[in-house]
Amino acid sequence: MALTQAATWERELLISTRNTSLMLTAGEGEPLKFAYYGDRIEACERNRVHDAWIGLNKDAYPVFGTTCNFAHAMQVTHADGNMTLDLAVSDVSRESTERGEHVSILLKDRKYPFELTAHYNALYDEDIIESWIEVVHREKKPVVLYRFDSSYMPIRRGDVWVSHLHGAWTAETMLTSEPLNNGLLEIRNTDGARNAHYAHPELMFSLDGCPSENSGRVIGAVLCWSGNYSLRVDSDNSQVHHFFAGMCSEASYYKLAQGESFVTPKVAYTYSDRGLGGASRNFHRWARNGMVHGGDKQRDILLNSWEGVYLDVNEADMVQMMEDFAQMGGELFVMDDGWFGDKYPRKKDNTSLGDWVVDNNKLPQGINYLIEKAHENGIKFGIWIEPEATNCVSELMEKHPDWALQVDGRKVRYGRGGTQMLLDMTNPDVQDFVFGVVDDLLTQYPDIAYIKWDANVELFNYGSTYLPQDKQSHIYIDYHRGLEKVLQRIRAKYPDVVLQACGGGGGRAGYGVMPYYDEFWVSDNTDAVQRIYMQWGASYFYPSIAMAQHVSASPNHQTGRSVPLKFRFDVAMTGRLGMELQPKDMTAEELEFSKRAIADYKLIRPIVQLGEQYRLVSPYDKKGVASLMYVSSDTSQAVFFAYKMEHFTNMNVQRVRMDGLDADKTYKITELNVPLDKQPCHLNGKVFTGRMLMNTGIELALNSEYASRVFLLEAQQDYK
Repeated sequence: MALTQAATWERELLISTRNTSLMLTAGEGEPLKFAYYGDRIEACERNRVHDAWIGLNKDAYPVFGTTCNFAHAMQVTHADGNMTLDLAVSDVSRESTERGEHVSILLKDRKYPFELTAHYNALYDEDIIESWIEVVHREKKPVVLYRFDSSYMPIRRGDVWVSHLHGAWTAETMLTSEPLNNGLLEIRNTDGARNAHYAHPELMFSLDGCPSENSGRVIGAVLCWSGNYSLRVDSDNSQVHHFFAGMCSEASYYKLAQGESFVTPKVAYTYSDRGLGGASRNFHRWARNGMVHGGDKQRDILLNSWEGVYLDVNEADMVQMMEDFAQMGGELFVMDDGWFGDKYPRKKDNTSLGDWVVDNNKLPQGINYLIEKAHENGIKFGIWIEPEATNCVSELMEKHPDWALQVDGRKVRYGRGGTQMLLDMTNPDVQDFVFGVVDDLLTQYPDIAYIKWDANVELFNYGSTYLPQDKQSHIYIDYHRGLEKVLQRIRAKYPDVVLQACGGGGGRAGYGVMPYYDEFWVSDNTDAVQRIYMQWGASYFYPSIAMAQHVSASPNHQTGRSVPLKFRFDVAMTGRLGMELQPKDMTAEELEFSKRAIADYKLIRPIVQLGEQYRLVSPYDKKGVASLMYVSSDTSQAVFFAYKMEHFTNMNVQRVRMDGLDADKTYKITELNVPLDKQPCHLNGKVFTGRMLMNTGIELALNSEYASRVFLLEAQQDYK
């Protein structure tokens, strides 16, 4: 609507979910202001927000222009060289959706034909509000975007702490919690192709001091983007911490043509007064309801060939591994790297990527034969690919040398194997090729049920033979837009094939891609002890159904640590259970225990994968133990896990209190995964009220190094 017309919306915009509210001040012809985010308030309370001085009265989306001395979310240069924006509210629209409400607020520059639409999507049951920006202009020449954050939120100063994830290859998703002090805290990624190895585009703000799992106010934020990002918390001497989230703008200024739309990735916010755990459960529900593909479908138990044979894939071993795994009760076999290459067979990791044809020397009867063998054994078949990458030693590069990212006149820098390069995903021909890799496999072998999609190299060579010279700075952004286009095409044609996001380990764990993938590989490190820490960190933002967790050999191939098979299973069973070893190297006792453990996991799979998670004792608290549990939606069943990571003589192991149960129900405890030569612990078969289990707790009886327990809790109907 025009500015001369009467406003048809309420000036104080209240956007609410079941338990939370966001309030904005949207006066026509005025800047959009942020007023409130927190516990749900009703319409009659809007004025009281300002009366109680709760309202922060900050710009809801600060832009560089009328004020220049504060941090800002957007900065542009107009065609005439003017570097300022001055945006005012022009229109507001509200639309009911199946899951909540979508509010769009149109802001127009007072001088230039430049428009910005702020979007807020409220998801009622999940207590999530998604926020993003859309920019378009009608100027005669391109406008250059130099900063383009998705969202801004002011957070009232106090004893505020921030929790976020950091790490490296084989040590991803490690947790850091720290107080917010004066200065700038920036969490960012510049890998180019993956964005979750070294940090994560998610964080949580604990507003009432040192983070607590079950109490205190928490604001969580997740940026849904697969490329480079920046999360900034600018803490000046004002009354707020300024939080910005968006794509990293470094080396990525974007030329926007007349009429072209630039849409930022969304940021998902949640608020909880039940501490970190409450915020996590909100994110988990949101993920299972669409942000993880197939998030409402139980996952198969699989065996992956990688640590069993590495690149030495051969027909005999593949058949043998399938047969052995089927006898253990497995459901899916995945043939990993090493199966492909004709002119350049994939014997080492320095050739063949891009040549997605079967190596007939390794697999003389082809993939169809392996699929038939899988079916004979009553299991499904899956396969590994890395479609965004190539080796310079490949038939693909001989035919299309211009398809790889490269800088004209400069020596190519290679990745893994000393020959690996990234394909130019900004190029539509490359997008067609990458889609074709998947499409050809699933057309030729329609019974492939699972694809592990890997990404083992960062973006080294910042140059595109496809993009014009004046748009080379678009590579970091358009690479991922191209990837998303491919994934959308794949999901439109193949909605039921299970896809795993692997990024040389945990480099592709993120909500930028998870709407298209069913799960992500947490880390190439399969050591059970270190996995406790990594899986704990990942669970802050990701549900168990999305986390691929495998039992591997002992000693572990990454750390050299030896831990009992029971401990390895007990750790892996808190997510999507799998195995990553050569079954023929296991003893008869290990094979029998694995069979029983897999059977036990099938009993608890619905609870673990679809239930509510409660973290009980954190490994980061350095108490020598860790514990967590999952509870079904109707609280009739639960699964409890406990691990001992340190062992000392006369060590005091704390009593653990459970959570999430119905205080008025009684629960029978059954111990699972009991070793063949052991008896269940003293709690097996006992019945307790939910109130006692949550208020008093239980003694863990973890009396040895790497001891662990798994309990199934079942509500009793007739117990008195």
